[in-house]
Amino acid sequence: MKKLGFDCEKYVELQTRHIRERIDKFGGKLYLEFGGKLFDDYHASRVLPGFKPGIKIDMLSALKDEAEIIIVINSNDIEKNKVRGDLGITYDQDVLRLIDAFRACGLYVGSVVLTQYNSQPAVVAFQKRLEQLGVITYKHYPIEGYPSNVKHIVSDEGYGRNEFIKTSRRLVVMTAPGPGSGKMATCLSQLYHEHKQGIKSGYAKFETFPIWNLPLNHPVNIAYEAATADLDDLNCIDPFHLEAYGVRTVNYNRDVEIFPVLNAMFQRIYGESPYKSPTDMGVNMAGNAICDDEVCRDAAKQEIIRRYYEALCQQRKGMGEGATVHKIEILMNQCGISQDDRAVVHAANSRAEETNGPAAAIELNDGRIITGKTSSLLGASSALLLNALKALAGIEKEVYLMSPAVIEPIQELKIRHMGNNNPRLHTDEILIALSVCAVNDKNAKAALDQLKNLEGCEMHSSVLLSQVDEKLLKKLGINLTCEPVYQTKKLFHS
Repeated sequence: MKKLGFDCEKYVELQTRHIRERIDKFGGKLYLEFGGKLFDDYHASRVLPGFKPGIKIDMLSALKDEAEIIIVINSNDIEKNKVRGDLGITYDQDVLRLIDAFRACGLYVGSVVLTQYNSQPAVVAFQKRLEQLGVITYKHYPIEGYPSNVKHIVSDEGYGRNEFIKTSRRLVVMTAPGPGSGKMATCLSQLYHEHKQGIKSGYAKFETFPIWNLPLNHPVNIAYEAATADLDDLNCIDPFHLEAYGVRTVNYNRDVEIFPVLNAMFQRIYGESPYKSPTDMGVNMAGNAICDDEVCRDAAKQEIIRRYYEALCQQRKGMGEGATVHKIEILMNQCGISQDDRAVVHAANSRAEETNGPAAAIELNDGRIITGKTSSLLGASSALLLNALKALAGIEKEVYLMSPAVIEPIQELKIRHMGNNNPRLHTDEILIALSVCAVNDKNAKAALDQLKNLEGCEMHSSVLLSQVDEKLLKKLGINLTCEPVYQTKKLFHS
């Protein structure tokens, strides 16, 4: 079992209490801008061992009688058919997915806001679709001079043009399919409208990273920089907080840069600003729920190395820049780490040299390292998967979980009838075959029962894997890295 570094129960208790305190501070109503992923925050679960990927939803569920969700989407993203890289769906499709997901958790979705609305044809069609589905929509418009012309923005010609969003709960959570949606502007627009109506309300921001009360050079915060290296995001000391309180806190460069403008907007809306720094605006309590700092440091260092390999592979595929790789190399040097600190890298590459072919290695949660090689029947990752399941089930390595007589008909089906050139079984195919064998074979069943114990394991491949294998390993919760090398010299790789 891996050691835990984060206390989820303490986090939920602290976080819900802190949000309620912030609601009370503003007279009973709070607009909370939610940054990052509400569902499936796997980055946080990797760098804070013990952090459950869905814990933010658990936290909101504790407040569900007081909260409503507003989903914000940039109209230009709809018009451009922008796609979420992690899910492979467009932003407008993700809005529907999010509504379903929130409702399944018992959370109330009040409405959808279309920001930067300019009667774009695709946006008009999407609005009609939402209304047909019974979802209330609002339109917010581009504001000339945003964000610098504060006088114009905070006026009837600026925020005043936006449609006022009717809300019924004291906690209004603003979320979105992706960045650049306009969540903050939507919150401030609401503050402007409600202040004019004599309604007391406030604004706060929820971002898990960077963690404001960890040091700037803490590996957990550096891992966040590595995760956003392609965006040129930087962690920095909040100079406004340091000046106001004499305390060093960590924030995000973009929030620090925009704070003077936000401060001016608050002053224009309220007559004075409720905040002295970007850190003041935040409500994140994750840093206070770390129960083993050393465990989190080690986990974050591994995440930085994983991000380095991801950047190398993206560059090799023509989807990333050398500058991203270089930035993460600097972050690795800052932490005093290298690829050699990832045990499965050496194991996989050594196995590849021995066999003169693609190989892979996995580190089980008990520290054992298992390898797999390419054969005429199986790809390296498929062989590794079977070897790992046998090790977890206590089955001797020499024991076959399925005979060639089971695998060969599948290969024939792939080549003769399905147009495949590669006869070796992918990981999804091998698991289907294993599940069939498990009906009559106790070893196959025992191995299949161990799938759940692969979650959180570390894996490295000596070559880039197919999309099929990558997706399957991700679903199993395995932390995969690959060498930026293709198995063949072909120009097209699926």
